[in-house]
Amino acid sequence: MLPSFAIAARHRPITLVATEGFPLLAPFGAVEGALEGDQPAELALQAADGTRLAVRLEDDRTSLLVRTGGAEHALRSRRHGRLAKPATRLGLTLTGSHLAVLSLEDDAWVARGRIDLREIGGPDTRDPGWLAGLRPEASGVSEVRAGSFGQLGLRDIRLVSHADGAPYRIGSEVLFTATSAGPGFFDTAHTSVWALSPAGEITWRSDLFFERPDRPGVHGDHATHLVRDGDGWLVATSTWSDFPARRSERVPGALGVTLAESAEDLTRGQHVLPTRRLELPSDGPSVGMWDPHLVRTPGGWLVGYVSARRFFDFHPLLAAGPSLDHLALQGAATDRRATEGTTLLRVGEDWRVLASDGRDNRRAVRGRYPVFDTSMTEIGTLTAPYPSNIPWPTVVPPDPDVPGDEWRLVTFDGRRSGGRLAGYGTHGDVVVMREA
Repeated sequence: MLPSFAIAARHRPITLVATEGFPLLAPFGAVEGALEGDQPAELALQAADGTRLAVRLEDDRTSLLVRTGGAEHALRSRRHGRLAKPATRLGLTLTGSHLAVLSLEDDAWVARGRIDLREIGGPDTRDPGWLAGLRPEASGVSEVRAGSFGQLGLRDIRLVSHADGAPYRIGSEVLFTATSAGPGFFDTAHTSVWALSPAGEITWRSDLFFERPDRPGVHGDHATHLVRDGDGWLVATSTWSDFPARRSERVPGALGVTLAESAEDLTRGQHVLPTRRLELPSDGPSVGMWDPHLVRTPGGWLVGYVSARRFFDFHPLLAAGPSLDHLALQGAATDRRATEGTTLLRVGEDWRVLASDGRDNRRAVRGRYPVFDTSMTEIGTLTAPYPSNIPWPTVVPPDPDVPGDEWRLVTFDGRRSGGRLAGYGTHGDVVVMREA
C-alpha cells in the first residue's frame, strides 16, 4: 500500500551561527567575522572564571589559543592548519567540549584546527554556571556574528508526530527533528527542529538540549523523536553527546535512551529539558540502544529502537506495553548487523515497522528499506532511492485535509562537509522524495 519514491530535492543548510545573542543555554556556540585584508584576526569566548577560548589567523596559518586554569596553550594543526585558498571569514565553534577554528574558503567552511578541551584540563563546558558567564570577543574582523551554533549537516531525520503517530502539522508544513552535525564526531552534535514545506523547502525552528538523570550539565544528545501528547510534549532521545570517538573509551551500557516531558512550545527557540532514563527491553546482551520512536495505540504504547550486540553490530527491535514504564519485547530482526532508523508507520489499519539496512549487512539485506510487521518479521521493502550512509525511512503520509496531497519521504545521506579534519560526523544532505 506504500508508493514508490523518487528524489525531488536536496538541501544542505550549513550555518555556524544559528541565532545571535548570549548567554548560551548549552555548550554549542560560535563566533564568526569577515576578514580584512592580510591583517591578523582573532575570535574568542571569554569566561567569567578567566578561561579564554580563542582562534587566530595570521600569515595564512590558523591556531587555537586556550587559557585555562592559569595555563596558556597554543595549538596548531600541522596537517590542516594552513589555508588552502584565500579565506573571506574566520569562525570559532564550541560544540560540546570541542573548540574548533574554521575558515570560509570558496564559500565552504573548512575546519583548520580542533581540540577536545578535556585533554588539556579545560573547563566543564556543560556547566550552566560557566556557560552563563561566557561572552564573545573579536579583533581584526568586521561583520561579526556570535551566538548559538547551527550545523554543518543534518542527519537522523524523524517526523514530529502526535502520540497516535499522525504527523504534527503547523498549517501546510510538517515538522521534523534532526541531528545538527558539528565539526567532528558524534559528541559535537545536538538536536534541532525543522519545518518541511509542501514545496520541499526546509526551515530551522528550534534547538533542544538535555539534562541527564545520572550526571550534571547540559548535553547535546540527539537522534530524537518529538511527540505531541495532549497539551504537552514527550521527547525521546539517544545519549550520543558524550559517546567517544576512540574505541578504547566506549563503555557498554553508557549509550541509551532518555525521556523528557514539557509543556513549553518546543517548536520555537531553544530549550533545556530534564530527562529520565527510558528502560527498554533487550533481546540479549546489549552494549547500547538508540533511535527511539514512540506511538500510542488503543492497546498501549509501541516503541521502536535499535540495540547493539557490540560496537558496531546493531539491529532493530520493537517493544510494547500499557505504559512507557512497562514495556515488553515484541520482536527483533536479529539477522541484521547494521540496521537502524527504526520507524513506526500506520498503513491502513495495520502498524508497520520500517528500518534501514546499511551496506555492512550481508548481501541479501543490504542498501534497502525493509518493512516488518509488529513481530519484526519482514513482509516487504520500501521502493525508494537509497543514499549513502544509513538513511532513515521517514515517510510523510498525505494530509487528509488537502485533496490530492502526495506521499513524501524525507531522509539524509552521508556526504561530509567541513574538510578532512571535521571528518565523518559532519554528514549529511537532507534528501526529499515524492511519489514516483
